[in-house]
Amino acid sequence: MPERPARQRRVDWREWAPLTLLTLAALVGGGLWLAGLRTAPQLVWAAVTLVALVPAAWATVRQLWRRQFGVDVIAVLALVGTLLVREYLAGAVIAVMVSTGQALEGYAQRRASRDLRALLERAPRQARRRTRDGGIEVVPLDRVTAGDRLVVGPGDVVPVDGTVEESVTLDESVVTGESQLVTRTAGEQVASGVVNSGAGFGLRATKNAAESTYAGIVRLAEEATAHKAPMVRLADRYAAAFVPFTLLLAGVAWLLTGQFLRAVAVLVVATPCPLLLATPIAIVAGLSRVARRGVLVRDGGSLELLGRARTLLMDKTGTLTAGRPVAAETVVAPGGDRDEVLRLAASVEQLSPHVLATALVRQARARGLRLDEPTDVTEQPGRGVSGRVDGRLVRVGQLAGEPPEWAQRVRERAELTGRSSVWVSDEHGLLGAIVLEDPVRPDARRTVRRLRQAGLRRLVMVTGDRPLTARQVAQVVGVDDVIAQCSPQEKIERVRDESGRAITLMVGDGVNDAPALAEAHVGVAMGATGATASADVADAVLTVDRLDRLADAVEIARYARRIALQSATVGMGLAVVAMVAAAVGRLPPVAGAFLQEGIDVLVILNALRALGGGLRRREVSPQTRQLLDRYAGEHAGVRDVLARLRDTADLVATRPDGPECVPALREVHRRLIDEVLPHEAAEEQRLYPALAGPLGSDEATSTMSREHVEISRLVDRIGGHLARQPDGRLRADEVPDLLAAMYGLDAVLRLHLAQEEEDYFSLNAADGRRQ
Repeated sequence: MPERPARQRRVDWREWAPLTLLTLAALVGGGLWLAGLRTAPQLVWAAVTLVALVPAAWATVRQLWRRQFGVDVIAVLALVGTLLVREYLAGAVIAVMVSTGQALEGYAQRRASRDLRALLERAPRQARRRTRDGGIEVVPLDRVTAGDRLVVGPGDVVPVDGTVEESVTLDESVVTGESQLVTRTAGEQVASGVVNSGAGFGLRATKNAAESTYAGIVRLAEEATAHKAPMVRLADRYAAAFVPFTLLLAGVAWLLTGQFLRAVAVLVVATPCPLLLATPIAIVAGLSRVARRGVLVRDGGSLELLGRARTLLMDKTGTLTAGRPVAAETVVAPGGDRDEVLRLAASVEQLSPHVLATALVRQARARGLRLDEPTDVTEQPGRGVSGRVDGRLVRVGQLAGEPPEWAQRVRERAELTGRSSVWVSDEHGLLGAIVLEDPVRPDARRTVRRLRQAGLRRLVMVTGDRPLTARQVAQVVGVDDVIAQCSPQEKIERVRDESGRAITLMVGDGVNDAPALAEAHVGVAMGATGATASADVADAVLTVDRLDRLADAVEIARYARRIALQSATVGMGLAVVAMVAAAVGRLPPVAGAFLQEGIDVLVILNALRALGGGLRRREVSPQTRQLLDRYAGEHAGVRDVLARLRDTADLVATRPDGPECVPALREVHRRLIDEVLPHEAAEEQRLYPALAGPLGSDEATSTMSREHVEISRLVDRIGGHLARQPDGRLRADEVPDLLAAMYGLDAVLRLHLAQEEEDYFSLNAADGRRQ
């Protein structure tokens, strides 16, 4: 490990050494000239010119051999011309400028060495194979053939495609993008590359490793990377018109006057330093800025393409959503205790490696619940976990048998919203359910809007997830099109199709996204949470778990590209004027070289503007960040009241005459008065005025203020019904209006919280804590 920084320093020194040595040599020649010497400085400047000419000429010859034509040919001709007419000082100035451009461009491309290493490293190298005598042997993967019986341990990657011999729980997100764990029963097919998230199981191979799914993903990524066309520098696109014009003007000046010196003078002032200097400086400035925002872009060509992108394709899981399940809601049987159900489930799940278990334990600890150590814990793959907590036998997992009416409603509601349910029961029956979801990132919708403002015209979500879940996420974030149940090969085909019509940007995080990322003009990997394989084939990597940084990167890239084009255009325009002056004999080579220096300084100063500006996002003050953190933290308590409100509304709807109905209604109304309304009032008085600056005006929060009024009105409406129930019973004629108020308040409050989290709390760019 200690050797890596030293190696990096040596690489940096080699990149900047030619520029440093040539500049020092040119300055030494200037010092000798000022000392009164005449021959020595000429020799030094000639040597500087020759040193710069040799590699530049060799690079130009190689480009021409490959039928590539760039502006560097003008610099080579100018260097040759200054040597022929013995204008060595002009040649030395051009040499320094050419070397500066090469150094800046090399710096911009220093991170261009990514490969498929992580993708290949993740691929399994061996497998556990059953022997004829009932034992297990570990064999190299290439020795596995169709028909072999294998054993896949907990947490292992399935080595080859095959059929499972018992019920298993799998994480298939790396292949399909499906965020939820899936259960496969005996005899079902599974693909290589998926991860065993349960107990060990038997697998009968149906294909060898070379023919299996994961190997195909690796091949797709390799092929897509190999076929990606090389990037043409921004400067070279001007060469098609500028180089022929320069050579024609120099030739005409020489032909009409018979003075070769005039042709050299034209070439000297035509040396494309505004392109060789200003363009890389603007691009490097853009690279530096996006890196500070948490986006590492591979090279200047990728940044330029990012600034030209018009179509964006996005994966869902881990890109638009958090990529990990969270406990969205705990629903209990009538008369049950929500915290107790969650505590029991999390206590049993503490010893399970299952990702759903992690979500339950995380939720319980976030609520401050005391978790007890379970005993007699057993896990049935695909069915769940059971154990004793405080002497009670608690089961957590799938729903067995015919569910009661309340549980049936919970299951139907979860299916309609694309969520999954974990059921909790004890010896006496079903206790409740914990509803899990892969939530949409709070900043996703705002980021999509900003990407449209930045110039992206078409936004498409491609995912391996189910159509219902995919459509719901697409509606929330506001994309133009959604393609569900999309395999890695289908993703590549879609990217190719879109890339044929416009510069295409692809964003993803899993191994299944790697081929599509490599195929797109610009592939962006969610490197903070996604597989390193996708990061290795991508052109840019988000190193922080925040999708809004992608919008920052696009805006900065467009701004840097615009500054680069502006600098190049202005610089070349001034150069054309100087070329005409040189052609008519008004500008000798040395004067032309120093005039070109002046033009260079002008365009470089303009290019440095790329170090700032271009972002639409308004910065948030530390005081406002504190307010955002405070009120975002209070949302968990408001959601708990919301869950109680929904349970109470269901109770009123099913048993309005039950003795527990009015007490539950009074308790939830008390919490609305004591917890929710003070939270909304504090936001109105403190948070919303503080957001006027970052959002642009006071009007930006006016609709949210109107929602506060509606929330207060509905709470008062529920209180009015309670005030008319002195005997503790609900009248049948009041139930419909009471339910309308309760379900209406539930809908308004949920929408209000979601809007605040998307539009306001996502402004806090400190980190990804709320993802």
